[in-house]
Amino acid sequence: MQHSQTHLRSRPVGAGYLRAFEAVARHLNFRAAAEEMALTQSAVSRQIQSLEDEVGVPLFLRHTRAVELTTAGAQLLLAVQQSLPRIDGAVRQIRQSAGRRSVSLTTFASFASMWLIPRLEAFQREHPDIDIRIDATDTAVDLEVTDIDIALRYGPPENMPQGAFRLFGESLTPVASPWLIKSSPPIREPKDVVGFTLIEAGDAHRSHLQWLTWRRWFDTHGLPKAQPRRWLYFNYAYQMAQAALTGQGVVLARSTLVSESLANGDLVEVLPQHRLDSPMTYWLIVAPRSAQRPEIRDFCAWLHTQAQATREAIGDVPDPDTVDHFD
Repeated sequence: MQHSQTHLRSRPVGAGYLRAFEAVARHLNFRAAAEEMALTQSAVSRQIQSLEDEVGVPLFLRHTRAVELTTAGAQLLLAVQQSLPRIDGAVRQIRQSAGRRSVSLTTFASFASMWLIPRLEAFQREHPDIDIRIDATDTAVDLEVTDIDIALRYGPPENMPQGAFRLFGESLTPVASPWLIKSSPPIREPKDVVGFTLIEAGDAHRSHLQWLTWRRWFDTHGLPKAQPRRWLYFNYAYQMAQAALTGQGVVLARSTLVSESLANGDLVEVLPQHRLDSPMTYWLIVAPRSAQRPEIRDFCAWLHTQAQATREAIGDVPDPDTVDHFD
């Protein structure tokens, strides 16, 4: 009998009871969980008891008027809360895309807003039968455990996984709206920008993005004590660019993200001879399970073309040692 019990507890737990467990753990109430699941309270109680039998330890402490998670229950809940939404998302995506070709990708919000989305119409025009899903988040997504096909990431080469494809680098350059420049004293050298409101990321000084700061730019140009008339801080690059577009100040912009605005004249470089190199690079990473699907290869080829145009626009000459190639 002891052997049978040990064998039972060593095999994987059946997934059928986990939704009941998650509902009871969330409500800490069997009746509320039963109402949510449209089951009887006794049915939910039996499912929890069966799950506890499979796990081998109690998951809840049952009090007279309350339910409390045990340490084991809290540990299991953490895993279930991470897993069930992923399962539901994958199923939802499968249902929506049944019989359709689709590409799902993740990237950070500013890059999605300022570089990717303005260009997507061209891809959709060439491939009207391919659906696109964009997950814009600043949190790195693990392509091994999600249903995401492609990641567009930002970072130094040493932080990228093997097989990452370099899209382009970037430089930092002061930009502003043309009408702000026309209505203000001329900017001929670095010290002249202190007469303007300067726009930058509010958290750059407290994070790993210090190379994006005006302070680094001033130090590089021999102005360690320079202070502008006023500072204007934002959380995201697209917010900073929008403030510059509306004439609220001068922003030390990432050349890649404002290349379109510079090309069409909405923004102008105020000191183009004083660009500052950035150690950061933009990368394309493809989930191995997705790499051979025709729609993924089509989208990657299109990205490659767009990246080449951006490299030409910003004068980016990549280091050959950092460049991978498509198969």
